[in-house]
Amino acid sequence: MKRIGVLVSGGGTNLQAIIDGTLNGTIQGEVALVVSNRKNAFGLERAKKHGIPALYIGKGNYPEQADADAALLEALESHEVDVVVLAGYLNILSPAMIARYRNKIINIHPSLIPAYSGMGYYGMKVHEAVIANHEAYSGATVHFVDEGTDTGEIIVQERVRVSEEDTPETLAKKVLVVEHRLLVESTAKLCSGNL
Repeated sequence: MKRIGVLVSGGGTNLQAIIDGTLNGTIQGEVALVVSNRKNAFGLERAKKHGIPALYIGKGNYPEQADADAALLEALESHEVDVVVLAGYLNILSPAMIARYRNKIINIHPSLIPAYSGMGYYGMKVHEAVIANHEAYSGATVHFVDEGTDTGEIIVQERVRVSEEDTPETLAKKVLVVEHRLLVESTAKLCSGNL
């Protein structure tokens, strides 16, 4: 049974999908720790509701990035985390963190990487760019995390049709449905050693 560390920055709907996956047996693992770089991220509340340790590690309590990086790594190790899932985590991981958990960190991204990925492309900014460029398709990608931004090996992608009526908000909702499913499937495979 793998111990999962989930990193979040916002509402935590992907986190909730993972928690649900562990509770219904889809994921052979348990969420051992949730960390957010934003103090008021609702994902921390979701964790607490399920009795999962939840920590804020951000500029408010660690003004120096190096100290925050060290605190994050120490928190994961002290909670004996085996694998790490970035579920809407808007922060770059340190080289030490990536080295410690190489091929054990996955991320969900709301586009078909390499399109609309990398620095500056996150959350609603991705969907706004897709709509502005009149793309026929968007989607979601789960990938391994390496030293680059959204550059790790792709695990799975799924396309979502973009309709002419779509707004960034409606597209985000369509993509989120796919994100939840792909992230749960990928986390399950990561925990069972099948990635």
